[in-house]
Amino acid sequence: MEEIFDPLRKKRVALTPEENVRQQFIRYLNEKRGWPLHMMGSETEISIGDVKLRCDIVCYGKDLAPKMIVECKRPTVKISSRTFEQIWHYALILKVEYIVATNGKETFACRYDQEKKQYVFIGDIPAYTEEKKEQTMTGGNDIFLKDKIFQIISETAAEHGVRAFVIGGFVRDCFLQRPRNDIDVVVEGSGIEIANAVGEKIHSKVSVFKNFGTAMFRWNGIEIEFVGARKESYNRNSRKPIVEDGTLEDDQKRRDFTVNALAFSLQKEDFGNLVDPFGGVADLQKGLLRTPLDPDITYSDDPLRMIRAIRFASQLHFTIVPESIESIKRNKGRLEILSRERIAEEMNKILLCDKPSIGLNLLQQTGLLEQFMPQLSALEGVETMEGKGHKENFAHTLQVVDNVASQSDNLWLRWAALLHDIGKPATKRYESGTGWTFHGHEVVGAKMVPGIFKQMKMPLNEKMKYVQKLVALHLRPIALVEDIVTDSAVRRLLFDAGDDIDDLMTLCNADITSKNEAKVRRIKGNFQLVKQKLVDVEAKDAIRNFKNPITGELVMEYYGIEPCNLIGQIKEYVKEAILDGKIENNFEQAFELMKQKGAQLGLTHKEG
Repeated sequence: MEEIFDPLRKKRVALTPEENVRQQFIRYLNEKRGWPLHMMGSETEISIGDVKLRCDIVCYGKDLAPKMIVECKRPTVKISSRTFEQIWHYALILKVEYIVATNGKETFACRYDQEKKQYVFIGDIPAYTEEKKEQTMTGGNDIFLKDKIFQIISETAAEHGVRAFVIGGFVRDCFLQRPRNDIDVVVEGSGIEIANAVGEKIHSKVSVFKNFGTAMFRWNGIEIEFVGARKESYNRNSRKPIVEDGTLEDDQKRRDFTVNALAFSLQKEDFGNLVDPFGGVADLQKGLLRTPLDPDITYSDDPLRMIRAIRFASQLHFTIVPESIESIKRNKGRLEILSRERIAEEMNKILLCDKPSIGLNLLQQTGLLEQFMPQLSALEGVETMEGKGHKENFAHTLQVVDNVASQSDNLWLRWAALLHDIGKPATKRYESGTGWTFHGHEVVGAKMVPGIFKQMKMPLNEKMKYVQKLVALHLRPIALVEDIVTDSAVRRLLFDAGDDIDDLMTLCNADITSKNEAKVRRIKGNFQLVKQKLVDVEAKDAIRNFKNPITGELVMEYYGIEPCNLIGQIKEYVKEAILDGKIENNFEQAFELMKQKGAQLGLTHKEG
């Protein structure tokens, strides 16, 4: 059964016979000139007071009011006047101009007559399945170009005798109804020249990047980048292209995916028209990612596109077409020409998706992950001895990352989730009678973190140390869950985790995965007790940002000694006593204990 990506439901769905009809009719509306619409929603609910009217398709006019509502029938169902009668009443309230019913073979419509104040039939619409697809489509897309900056760009391009188009992600996200934070404008001519001219009109500073042939400025918080239309060719040993001037068609051919090759015209005569030479709108409707050209050419020329394909699949919940998947597998070795910084940038974007496992799983399936992070790829697989297997650690890791992603947008916490079991392959052992063990994998994993960050050209600063700390500590709260929770153990956890205790608890809670639901419920129930114990102990002892009441300066001054190892012994003794609960975390009790320890070490107070 055919599947499509439904942007309203934000997931892939199998098409029923009615939905197949609906998709055909949407294509017809896209290809038909003159109908008053600019976007379509599927299975939309319109609220009229307390009444909700469900429609298969709703077409909106430029004023964002619904202009047409469509009901799609099974191909075997006849269209009757009753179909219209059922929704006329609500259509009148909404001032809908057209009501349409279709079963894929015949399509009837009625139109609201302003003079008669009623709907009148306007006859059968010609069979839309026979329509020839056009490359350029109208349909009120100028609703997306209402900002006056588009008109200014249009006028400026005309003054310079060139054509300009909005292209790429902005156009794609218009149809997907996603936020749009930047705009790419392609000019059949000099993009820098048009950017400078527009910048002068709106009194905005223009940043020019001559090496790349681009220029950009900010407008009402949005970045607008200009580039000249170009065609590209590549040297096999570099992802940097040889660039020549080209046309819009040339520029669209060099785009990574059909859904990113869509363009809106900014010419006065066809302002807002959509130019879609590769069927990008159809791919958007079906939730597919495909390349405009042969994928082997697209991916070999610029291997970063392989990871971008996976990133878009993860962000948009789209499916990469099979021929592209196979091409990525064939071309995975081409990643060697990429800088690790660019790969890390894409990895960060995948990790920031609402469900990172989609992208991470695709990276593993295609063999890309092994090319740049073999330590993570090595987690996959289950080994069996004496009939005993262990948890599939790669799938478990992906589940933990998704669990963290559902609770936090913190990129580095997600990295900690990704690497929390990275030490397991190196520590895996089988003990007869016991089974598989991974003793010390948290220690080994923490030691691996700096090397992985260095390998990926990622920051070796506090962000790396934060990830390393969480990997090292990720078993500690779970150990408390399994044992009797003592105040001493909680104090030590608070001391070691410090300000990162809340993130550590989020990671540990995410790490509780099992097919045994009863076991998960039991552990999570105990985990809540640990969390409450942390709150109680912190409120009483203030350990989270622990500062030893006894300083080295105090010890030296009190005993009249120079820096030596005795000072460290005294401070450590006091700290351990506080963490063990032998004394409270205050200066008075700590000072008395310092004097006791000093006496044991043969130190005496130096007067004055």
